[in-house]
Amino acid sequence: MKFDEAAELVREADASLAPQHGEERGTRRRIARSILVDGASTAADLAQRLDLTPAAVRRHLDLLLEEGVIEVRTHRGPVSRGRGRPARAYALTEKGREAFEKKYDDLAVQALRFMQEQSGDEAVRAFARKRAGFIGDRFAAGRADNPELSNAQVLAQLFTDEGYAAGVRDLPTAEQLCQGHCPVAHVAAEFPQLCEEETNAISDVLGTHVQRLATIAHGDGVCTTVIPHGMAQRAQHPSQEGVRR
Repeated sequence: MKFDEAAELVREADASLAPQHGEERGTRRRIARSILVDGASTAADLAQRLDLTPAAVRRHLDLLLEEGVIEVRTHRGPVSRGRGRPARAYALTEKGREAFEKKYDDLAVQALRFMQEQSGDEAVRAFARKRAGFIGDRFAAGRADNPELSNAQVLAQLFTDEGYAAGVRDLPTAEQLCQGHCPVAHVAAEFPQLCEEETNAISDVLGTHVQRLATIAHGDGVCTTVIPHGMAQRAQHPSQEGVRR
């Protein structure tokens, strides 16, 4: 696969996702994206980063507030202001974040479709395998740092760190790794290789077969993976029961 071609597709797709409502809307998108990347920001921060006048930034911030895309938070960083009102920081609301997530989902789907067309299913699977690599890369260290946890609980921590809101539920003969959120659910609905390679990575680090019973990508309320007690067993305190997060 020619990765320069893939990169060009990504650039074109990103441009196609930009709102088509003129320069004003484009500027507000730049401001929102800057807040997404750099976190809560003051008007002065944004003006400096985006090379805009403070007055222009404040005008766009007022419109983003009206739209519910951002909210005001207390500014806790150093303030380079004189006397008067303290600086206000602006952060994305849930609505604002969801808008970006959906657009990046669309971009990811377009890129994966292109990859599949150019290089076939194995290219998609190789990408999915690489993406799931965080499981193998970090499991051993998580296991060593948390000897009181079961293997399933260590996995839950790794997945939670990646945005999956994971926990563990005890079953009579196994533990169930439950993921209450999936950051790639919309993409995985079309490319199940993402789910399959996560499951394979779990099997690899545990050295045993595990079974995924449900996925958010296919309409289930939660992703669930069954891990046999022999491999999910906690190193210490085996008597605890119930859901642990």
